[in-house]
Amino acid sequence: MEEGLRSFSERNNRNITIASQVPDVCRNEACALGIDEAGRGPVLGPMVYGITYCPESRAQELKAIGCADSKTLTEEQREKLFEKLDSLGDFVGWAVEVISPNSICNSMFKRLKHSLNEVSHDSAIGLIRKALSLEANITSVFVDTVGPPEKYQAKLSALFPGIKITVSKKADSLFPVVSAASICAKVARDKALSSWQFRESPFVDLKDSEEMKWGSGYPGDPTTKKFLAKNIDPVFGFPQLVRFSWSTSEQILKTKGVSVEWEDTEEQENQAVSVKKFFVNSGKTNTPRRHPYFADRRLKPATKLV
Repeated sequence: MEEGLRSFSERNNRNITIASQVPDVCRNEACALGIDEAGRGPVLGPMVYGITYCPESRAQELKAIGCADSKTLTEEQREKLFEKLDSLGDFVGWAVEVISPNSICNSMFKRLKHSLNEVSHDSAIGLIRKALSLEANITSVFVDTVGPPEKYQAKLSALFPGIKITVSKKADSLFPVVSAASICAKVARDKALSSWQFRESPFVDLKDSEEMKWGSGYPGDPTTKKFLAKNIDPVFGFPQLVRFSWSTSEQILKTKGVSVEWEDTEEQENQAVSVKKFFVNSGKTNTPRRHPYFADRRLKPATKLV
């Protein structure tokens, strides 16, 4: 996981999926798979979805080693339990998807909005498919609900008709395989957040001390509030660590950012414009001006317009 999260922190604007090897026993025996998330509510950092799977006959062994709802465990306990889960590779498999703040915001801001619930559902579905594509013999799935449990269960059952689906509130405290998934997700999110590499440096102000300066990422965290207040550019807004689509960041942008009035493009869209207009010589040189899109990609015209 460390190597995968290092890759994520270096680019941090795209999602990444990290998966363990599939135990041989999980290819042959009927397996239970649990799903849970970490980082749904914070204004900072990624949201992470995790899965853990093992033979149904050995699911209670996860409880025996101490797997419980990750929120009831300390950071040290979670890390030790993840190390233990990873060491049980003879019968336990896991995977996590780290969903970047950019991806979350782009989904919620695009014209056909994709809600956080839909982003969550997509990730859970993708991870089930990931396990199946790796030839794990998944026969039952346990999920901590997002939205109404009945609707979510019906949706998953329709997508995976050969698998018994159980969607439940508090699934992370009811089913050990979901508890294990919650630990994987939480450990991955904590590491992704603490190791975040700011591509906007030196724009980001981290001068107070050598410790982590952005806190837990939750809107009520005083350290997170201080980070948001100090690291806003009036024109460009926040660094990519911040979820622009959260009301917390939106309110700060409204009060400290430069207001922008966008042109009404409806009239322009209705006006017919000749495509030749974009290829007319500027008159200053013999070479037409080229849009940065084409220059950056080293694209050249295959023919000339007459």
